[in-house]
Amino acid sequence: MTTLTRRGWRGDKRTEPEEDAAADRELPDDDSDNSKAPRLTLMEEVLLLGLQDKEGYPSFWNDCLSPGLRGGILIELALRGRIHLEPLTARKKRLLDRKVLLKSAAPTGDVLLDETLRHIKASESTETVQTWIELLTGETWNPFKLQYQLRNVRERVAKGLVEKGILTTGKQSFLLFDMTTHPVCDTTEKQRLLRKLQDSVLERWMGDPRRMDRRLLALLVLAHASDVLEKALGSLEDTQYEMAMSRAKDVLEADAELEAAQGRGTEVIWAVLAAFSRA
Repeated sequence: MTTLTRRGWRGDKRTEPEEDAAADRELPDDDSDNSKAPRLTLMEEVLLLGLQDKEGYPSFWNDCLSPGLRGGILIELALRGRIHLEPLTARKKRLLDRKVLLKSAAPTGDVLLDETLRHIKASESTETVQTWIELLTGETWNPFKLQYQLRNVRERVAKGLVEKGILTTGKQSFLLFDMTTHPVCDTTEKQRLLRKLQDSVLERWMGDPRRMDRRLLALLVLAHASDVLEKALGSLEDTQYEMAMSRAKDVLEADAELEAAQGRGTEVIWAVLAAFSRA
């Protein structure tokens, strides 16, 4: 108990840079059985779940992956202590009405995260989680807001996975065009990720979203939002699959407003889920 209560103690409150550094250190994929595995961002995990291993690209029919990756950026920034939602007020009680506020502009070291931070900082008006997902995806009719679009997100996330030795780079020729592909070369890491997500609703299931690890909760929400959840659970046996989907459904259909109010540090996660549920 003494060790836990004194961790990070400096005789007074930690400064913002110290809090940001602490948040960045709390990124672990908390797999105690594989501590040497590369640390992945939520965006990298979601893309890896969506890729077809040998082909190196996601399904052409999946039009949810791009906005899902943008939702992952916002959640990742929240978990790293860079953004948060404005406090509850009498007029703004709903998650989707509350604006995203910049808590710290300290660089994260990730290009996409830092570019998004600059957009949020430079924005003349505060926006909601749903609006930021739309702006970052480029789904806006306001020409003055197009500057906030994040371009080539999928390719940039894939590049990060290539640098970490999980994907490789190739080229696929189609009838009218050639496309850069990123086949999975580290299947061990892909299987570890699948196992982590599957275990979150099987072996590690606690029956209560508030007791879930925040990053596992976020991964479950983003896998659903990006339309890759069923694919990720598809390798399970029928009985396990039905149980896993039922438990995932319990989380994804929970009252986001109530869960956000009572789950520590999960407001942006639930706001992202609410945004995709409303879409």
